Amino acid sequence: MLLSELIRDVETECIHGPAEREIPDITNDSRKTVSGGLYFAIPGFRVDGAAFLPDVLKKGAGCVVTEKDTSEIDEILRQASAGDEGKKAGGDKAVCLADYPDLTVLRVKNARKAMGIMSGHFYGDPSEKLTVIGLTGTKGKTTTSVMIREMLEKAGHKTGLVGTIEILNGRERIPAANTTPESIKLHEELKKMLENGLDSVVMEVSSQGLKLDRVAGVDFDYGIFTNLSPDHIGKDEHSSYEEYRDCKKLLFGLCRTGIYHTDDPEAAYMMDGAAGRKLTFGRREDADYRAEDIRLYREGGVLGTAFRLTGKKNAEVRVDLPGTFSVENALAAIAVASEMGVPMEKIKEILLDIHVRGRVEMIPISDEFTLMIDYAHNAMSLRSLLTSLRAYNPGRIVTLFGCGGNRAKDRRYGMGEVSGELSDLSIITSDNPRFEDPQAIIDDIKVGIGKTSGKYVEIIDRKEAVRYAILNAKPGDLIVLAGKGHEDYQEICGVKHHMDERDLIREVIEESDVTKICGYHNQYFT
Repeated sequence: MLLSELIRDVETECIHGPAEREIPDITNDSRKTVSGGLYFAIPGFRVDGAAFLPDVLKKGAGCVVTEKDTSEIDEILRQASAGDEGKKAGGDKAVCLADYPDLTVLRVKNARKAMGIMSGHFYGDPSEKLTVIGLTGTKGKTTTSVMIREMLEKAGHKTGLVGTIEILNGRERIPAANTTPESIKLHEELKKMLENGLDSVVMEVSSQGLKLDRVAGVDFDYGIFTNLSPDHIGKDEHSSYEEYRDCKKLLFGLCRTGIYHTDDPEAAYMMDGAAGRKLTFGRREDADYRAEDIRLYREGGVLGTAFRLTGKKNAEVRVDLPGTFSVENALAAIAVASEMGVPMEKIKEILLDIHVRGRVEMIPISDEFTLMIDYAHNAMSLRSLLTSLRAYNPGRIVTLFGCGGNRAKDRRYGMGEVSGELSDLSIITSDNPRFEDPQAIIDDIKVGIGKTSGKYVEIIDRKEAVRYAILNAKPGDLIVLAGKGHEDYQEICGVKHHMDERDLIREVIEESDVTKICGYHNQYFT
């Protein structure tokens, strides 16, 4: 593709070399640079991509996109040439841009945004040919995105998924590294979806993805706002709640139709200034898709919700997922599916068979108590979950959880206080300790629990904590394994070790004589 075609819609300044050339490949990873290819020198949290320019030039890059000027690039090359890396790249003499007359260097104000737009063009602007549905908010994105995809698939739309758990491009199932992939990867996957015959894609859009312009160049047909509460605030995330909120709002300047949860107090802020059409859902009387007469049910070990849908559509709806938050997620899914022409009867049918890995995921191993896995990993999501579960009148709520290392301590205090307040028993264990001492994290959680009268035990090893929860279960208990959800690893000292809570449960069952103790059946694992 010609460089001039890539840079349309991007304000660039050619500060060195030829202004036109053929571009065979693009990357922001210096290790993947090919001869003649284009390299995006992206300023990172810890490393500036421009630092790798000597390596990129050695590999024969044809074009570099950067925020730096020629003097800054010359200094990088000069310093590199003075050391071992420089000798590899250019010998013992001082190196500068003048030594690379055939190299094109484009200067831009925002390299990340430029990368997104140019990546879209490089892959043929696939989002313009797909119906793209983006979801943002603190809670509910994953469940709602799966609901929408299931509805569209069963209604005849071949639909991809980009989310926290995985990417589904119509041929491959790719574990997700980030909720919203880097823009080059995102546009490449959207192109694959088109090539694989898909016509739609449902995408979780994180605040970080919006902040870092990972969705730049994506043409959104629908944007959905679920809710907002303080989260992802701290080092390497967002500096404040206000910044977090403003990043979320960016989605609604990119979509043709915004769909907003008006029960949330931030909905009005999200709607303010949005250019597209506005639709609403919730329990307010003025909502376009409204839930009335909400009821809870417990049938055959399944916790569910039912409600009457009014507004633009009228129907009696049942959802085999617990809690009023499941009603909110269902309303968002109903709204977008309905706007895309999915019949209401089909929507109702699909909602009765929705299962999302790691989101209030029931693990049916006992006839005497309920065991579930959920991704609740902050105070607000845990409070919402436990409050909703209490409405089902369990014998006890037993909550097993930990907190991630190298994250704000307020999350630990908050989760500890919520669990101590709303659980009959808390089992404090390890989550992803990362580079922190797991016991230190547990001690922080205990500070929060100490503000309550809640009972707790502490067991650092997560498998042993799961074993304790299962072997000490009582009839009528509702046991929640919170925090890990869909994750199948535990991160310790920078290394991700395989750890799936479903495997832990199975191993506990296989290693213990639980049949006599608790009346287990193992159908879930057969």
